[in-house]
Amino acid sequence: MRSRCGFVAAALVLAAISMPAGAQAFTPSKPIEFVTHTGPGGGADVLARLIAAAMEKEKLMPVRMQVVNKTGGGGATGMSYLMEKKGEPHTIAVYTGIWFTNPIMREEVKVTMKDLTPLVRLVLEPAMIAVKSDAPYKTLNDFIDAAKKNPGQLKQSAGSLGSRDWLVRQLLMKNTGASWAYISFPSGGERIAALLGGHVNIMVIEPPEVGEHIRSGNLRVVATIAEKRLPRFPDVPTLKEAGFDVPNVPQVRGIVGPPGLSADAVAYWENVFAQFVKTESWKKILEENMWEEGFQRSAELNKFIDVYSETTRGILREGGVKVVR
Repeated sequence: MRSRCGFVAAALVLAAISMPAGAQAFTPSKPIEFVTHTGPGGGADVLARLIAAAMEKEKLMPVRMQVVNKTGGGGATGMSYLMEKKGEPHTIAVYTGIWFTNPIMREEVKVTMKDLTPLVRLVLEPAMIAVKSDAPYKTLNDFIDAAKKNPGQLKQSAGSLGSRDWLVRQLLMKNTGASWAYISFPSGGERIAALLGGHVNIMVIEPPEVGEHIRSGNLRVVATIAEKRLPRFPDVPTLKEAGFDVPNVPQVRGIVGPPGLSADAVAYWENVFAQFVKTESWKKILEENMWEEGFQRSAELNKFIDVYSETTRGILREGGVKVVR
């Protein structure tokens, strides 16, 4: 018995000696700064607040998540902010497709996703093209025809250059020969208000941003940007079904951290979100927002980034946009 105890003790001492000095599993010890590049009501902001509330409800973390809006530059401000937080595991951010697109099309944007620490992918999501319910456009073709008759006169309520709504506009204009103005607003709330107020004519929008307005009859969906029709809108055609031969512009959302995160910190965030996506709270969020489950851990996500970026380059080139990276 004494011999066995001595063996165990020796093994423990050996393990302690082989462990790097100061190494220990990361656990948050202060509130998490949860960065989003959009203002209140924007898609990334909506997702961040849903996650923060659900994480608290499910009691998956020992600290709270505080959403911080770092708007500007189509995601560039948020990305630069993360760079300043090098090695800080208490700061994470929601990324979206614009975090891939901006560095590809804008030379002045110096930070790429690979400069940061990709943690997990969470969702792939469709989008909808909506008009005001009393607009004369019953279909997307109606809007395109009107835009052809009045070049540059109709307006699209939108976000940053390089975002999905901008890419969709570029592709549709190239495909149809129509043209219309692109009016950029800093937040989702302002974009929707402009459409509801009749100041713009059309909008490409994610389901969580506009659900209540569609349910109340204030907006009409004329097409969806998805591989197949959305279950809640079985009568609304996809772009391809509506006769527009353009790529299905992908949208992705997930979590990224500052550069230089330790392996322990990466593992912590991977595991927390791996638990989170199995909860009933998350399943309810997916259903209510018409999102597709797309969970990937860091290693898989890094491979996905390469594929997604190359796909985005192709879409940009097809839309007539210069690619700088």
